[in-house]
Amino acid sequence: MNKEELKRLEDDLWRSADTLRANSDLKSSEYSTPVLGLIFLKFADNKYRRHEQAILDEYNRLKGTRREKPLPEIAIEKCGFYLPDHARYDYLLKLPEKEDIAKSIKKAMKAIEEHKPELQGVLPQDEYFRLTRTDKSIPKQLLKNFADIPADASGDLFGQIYEYFLGNFAKAEGQGGGEFFTPRSVVRLMVEIIEPHRGTVFDPACGSGGMFVQSASFIARHRHEFADGGAGDLFVYGQEKNLETVKLARMNLIARRRAARHQLLRRPFRQLRQIRLRDGQSAVQC
Repeated sequence: MNKEELKRLEDDLWRSADTLRANSDLKSSEYSTPVLGLIFLKFADNKYRRHEQAILDEYNRLKGTRREKPLPEIAIEKCGFYLPDHARYDYLLKLPEKEDIAKSIKKAMKAIEEHKPELQGVLPQDEYFRLTRTDKSIPKQLLKNFADIPADASGDLFGQIYEYFLGNFAKAEGQGGGEFFTPRSVVRLMVEIIEPHRGTVFDPACGSGGMFVQSASFIARHRHEFADGGAGDLFVYGQEKNLETVKLARMNLIARRRAARHQLLRRPFRQLRQIRLRDGQSAVQC
């Protein structure tokens, strides 16, 4: 997908989602978390779909042997997620209108968290009930909207769509309580200036994790320059006072495939954690 196609997709997805909000009594602050949660769910389902056959093959190969493993364990090893049938995007999309879609989405999110401890308490669940406050069809309409994201969309594409929505929600909500959303272009400029490739970077207001994402991307873009040993481990520290923003950051990092574990932001503002970035990948050091 080229830049023009991505921009058109982002604009279409946003316009459809925002039109639903405009026709309800929902504020952007009430709408953003469940919407971003559905984008994350579509990403997780896409990724699981790509690995599904290999997961089933491994499960059947080991079944009945001393090395037999539960299906969820194999899925986590190969994919990073386990999605039971009731947590699959198509299952939710095909539910009849008479079903309680918000309740079904909550069950799906809960099931994903149960098999991925790093996501415990992160994915939106009860937030989907407030979407039905004035129009019970909104969760279903959002599922249809994000079904337009290509089935072969990878983590980087999802990361760009995710950040596009983050930026638009921030504009809609305004700047209150001393909170600001730093545009992706500004964060990238900052990263290009400091040239992070070894040592430590500290983001005292890490927000949705843009500095972490851009630092990893910088290393990936300049990997060939570091081939002579010029790069070492890069530790990125961050703190954030808003717990809801912390949740968005953790989903953002997972969608970008930047960390194997995401406990760096578990205790926002009170305790710092660190990520080690190398060759565009990362591992959290707790």
